[in-house]
Amino acid sequence: MFYWIYDVPTHQLALLIAGTFVGFFWIGCILVRPILRLFVRSRSGTNDIVGYVLSCFGVFYGLLLGLIAVAAYQNFSQVEASVSSEVNALTALYQDCRSYPEPHAQNLQWLLRDYCRSVIKYSWPLQRRGLIPQGGRVRLVAFQEKLREFNPQTKADEIHHAETLRQFNTFIALRQSRLNAVTTGIPAVMWYVVIVGAVINLAMVWMFEMRFITQLVLGGLLAFFLGTMIFLIAAMDNPFRGEVSVSPEPFENLYKIMIEETE
Repeated sequence: MFYWIYDVPTHQLALLIAGTFVGFFWIGCILVRPILRLFVRSRSGTNDIVGYVLSCFGVFYGLLLGLIAVAAYQNFSQVEASVSSEVNALTALYQDCRSYPEPHAQNLQWLLRDYCRSVIKYSWPLQRRGLIPQGGRVRLVAFQEKLREFNPQTKADEIHHAETLRQFNTFIALRQSRLNAVTTGIPAVMWYVVIVGAVINLAMVWMFEMRFITQLVLGGLLAFFLGTMIFLIAAMDNPFRGEVSVSPEPFENLYKIMIEETE
């Protein structure tokens, strides 16, 4: 996968990919089409045969593109939901820490605020570059050590402390799910199949017997749509990369609430 495409603005990337496919088809019409026509020239029913083969191929290729697009969208949605779940778990953990006696409550909440800020300021930019952030782990280890320092004095404190530990473990699991999703994406072998299929699709159109201008227009429209579909899949392929990516907005909203409570 060419990750540099995620550094290009979305509208420019869409035009770049679609334009590349249209340009490839038009250049092929000029250079490759005359060679392919040597194999089918002066044969009756050529367009019917090519059209039948192209229809069969289009069904399988369309199914492949559709399934990959759905898979990319589902993966994007799952990562987005996982981030929301992580923020919900962090919110619940922050609220649980409020019930501790001072100075434990203030110290624990300060550590969680610092973690939330680090996710927004440091972790998310790294994720957008496909790198798994490690800084948050140090902050969570410090939080865990501070949490273990608390010694419950009553049965109610024991129950509350146990619930806080359980909530912390839930939060850690959701955080790990987010980190695992940083490098998730469609396997490279599937991208090879998609590109090869697109080339074969366009090559079959070169074999039709029709006016050259008509072929340029109709084939160009097909190439443009193929490029748009592949752009859609590529834009959603890596959930944390590019403009079409999972936003840190849930963490930002939570951090604003945390700051407002301290004022």
